[in-house]
Amino acid sequence: MAAQRERRAPGFWPLAILFVLFVLFLYGPMLAIFVLSFQGPEGGLTFPMRGWSLHWFHTLWEGIGVIDISAAFRRSLLLGAVVMVLTVALSLLAGLAYRKKLPGGTPLFYAVVASLIMPSIIVSLGIGLLFRLLDGGIKQLLEAWAPSLLETYATALGMFTSGLGAQLTWTLPFGLLIMFAIFNRFNPAYEEAARDLGATPWQRFVHVVLPLIGPSLVGVGMFGFTLSWDEIARSSQAMGDLNTLPLELQGLTTTVTTPVIYALGTVTTVVSFAVMAVTLTVVLLWQKRRRA
Repeated sequence: MAAQRERRAPGFWPLAILFVLFVLFLYGPMLAIFVLSFQGPEGGLTFPMRGWSLHWFHTLWEGIGVIDISAAFRRSLLLGAVVMVLTVALSLLAGLAYRKKLPGGTPLFYAVVASLIMPSIIVSLGIGLLFRLLDGGIKQLLEAWAPSLLETYATALGMFTSGLGAQLTWTLPFGLLIMFAIFNRFNPAYEEAARDLGATPWQRFVHVVLPLIGPSLVGVGMFGFTLSWDEIARSSQAMGDLNTLPLELQGLTTTVTTPVIYALGTVTTVVSFAVMAVTLTVVLLWQKRRRA
């Protein structure tokens, strides 16, 4: 006779129902936006659906008024790629530095992590103010030493200056914490064996350390890109004249009254999921190769 199933605890079903409701609350709006983005040409912002089409996606790429969505899309991709590379590189270097006793390491660590608990809008305002003060200093120097260059100088506030710095204040703490977790469980015996076999520090890093922590670095890169791709608050006052796609999306929510806003939301969500899928694929392939 088959063994009787283990009886569920009394609190199982209430907790299961609560979990299902939480998942619906979390992903239900995303699913509704995805469905409504395929409304027909006569469709509105709410149900019921009025036909099915790709009309609003075509409208999106043709441009929404004076806003160039395709340009904002490219800017966000480029900025996200730069943030991803810098997050991986700086987090890795910091993780390696903290493997040994680092003078002033504890205050530096708390200074970096404190960025996570500060209100994002305050960080953005502070960075924007800093670069505006920097603008004033640069203009005074140019006026005194090179007046001819003053006419061509615009501002230090921009996507790859203040905007990049603002986003790194958000991505680097996560990357640093991940690297700490990686190296805390890293077995130094592998490096010691390589050193006993005559490997140089660079060879130990390239052939021993890097292959072991590689999948985690891919995860850090995913964090860097996705956090940059969705960032609004820290970029709002620091991006300069050119907006990223999330900032354009925020502005459109108050002016656009057609499903084209849902089409834009669907595109940005698909890109985020695509990045996560590529990351998981790379990690799985890396782990498979390491096992082989």
